[in-house]
Amino acid sequence: MAYRAPGTGYADVAAHFRDRIKDGDLAPGDLLPSVSEIREQFGGIASKTVSRALGVLKSEQLVTSRGALGTAVAETPVVITGADRLDRMAKTGRRYAPGETSGGHQVIRRSVVDQDVCDALDLEPHDEVVIRIRTFKQNGRPTTVGLSIYPPHTVRVVPELADDVRMTTQFDQLYKERTGRTVSKGQRVAQARHASQDELDALEISVPPEAAVPVLYTTVAFHDEERPLAYWEDVYAPGSKVPMGE
Repeated sequence: MAYRAPGTGYADVAAHFRDRIKDGDLAPGDLLPSVSEIREQFGGIASKTVSRALGVLKSEQLVTSRGALGTAVAETPVVITGADRLDRMAKTGRRYAPGETSGGHQVIRRSVVDQDVCDALDLEPHDEVVIRIRTFKQNGRPTTVGLSIYPPHTVRVVPELADDVRMTTQFDQLYKERTGRTVSKGQRVAQARHASQDELDALEISVPPEAAVPVLYTTVAFHDEERPLAYWEDVYAPGSKVPMGE
């Protein structure tokens, strides 16, 4: 059956393959279907429409030409946020994209003093939180340091968050199962700052101690209908391509 999209323009074709790359259905190095196959998949659209769609993906550095072989997913893929991983798991059931791994997992209890975190979680300075930290890699290269911070009321419902083991089920699913309340994702915000030494170490970046390395990071908070439940931060290695949501 041909793929059915709301429209048949080149933007719809580009969006389809962009989502497949983001969801991990297409891994770095994978070949996209041929032009004739894409035309058939989208109900007989024009070759020019397919070419324009592929041109958009190339301009975004998501794909590259392989000559006679066709078009392949770029070897430096997009790096998605932790919040996008929730969406990907809901759609595909996959925690990791092809070639992606994570390590350096830590779970710590700490009093929070960062005012942004306090404001996001409606906490007072020095309230205790649980922080989960991990480093994601693509084909062995560090791409992201992810932090997820949980206030006491979330941990009481999902005590697994405080265990120093990898979670097998996402916290939002467990929270909804146990409370009946839907977990909503807030607005994701992107900012830039200088990386801390811990972040440089996790991203395997070696620079002189006096050097300042700028990094992009994104933050997002999760809520139920009554209060905030979590604050997530992702710090990206320099040079990473990070898709921004609407």
